[in-house]
Amino acid sequence: MNILKNNTDLGLLLVRVGLGLVFIAHGWAKIDGMDGTIGFFASIGLSAFWAYLVAYVEFIGGIAMLVGLFTNWAGMLLAVVMIVAIAMLKLSKGFVGGYEFDLVLFLSSLAIVIAGPGKYTLRALKKA
Repeated sequence: MNILKNNTDLGLLLVRVGLGLVFIAHGWAKIDGMDGTIGFFASIGLSAFWAYLVAYVEFIGGIAMLVGLFTNWAGMLLAVVMIVAIAMLKLSKGFVGGYEFDLVLFLSSLAIVIAGPGKYTLRALKKA
């Protein structure tokens, strides 16, 4: 299977799909349960504004990652959300069972910012 060997674009697509699905799911869960999301944000000292912002950054950023559009912006915003989540909520819990998943999401988001989305994007599909 030659397509699986040294195929950076396919690797970037897989990372984007993983990021996209996770962020879409988590963003939608926040949006769908916005009263609870606002309550949680209030419990950590943040206003409803931040609850809405994080929910929509995750949801829309996840869609952007999935389709490969605006990945620089999406990746940067998602990375900021993750680093704040780590610093405010997860760091004190330690690595395992604490911030390891958030760290993977943070680093994967930054990887897409640095490497780009690859050639398998909605934009490339429209050009074909």
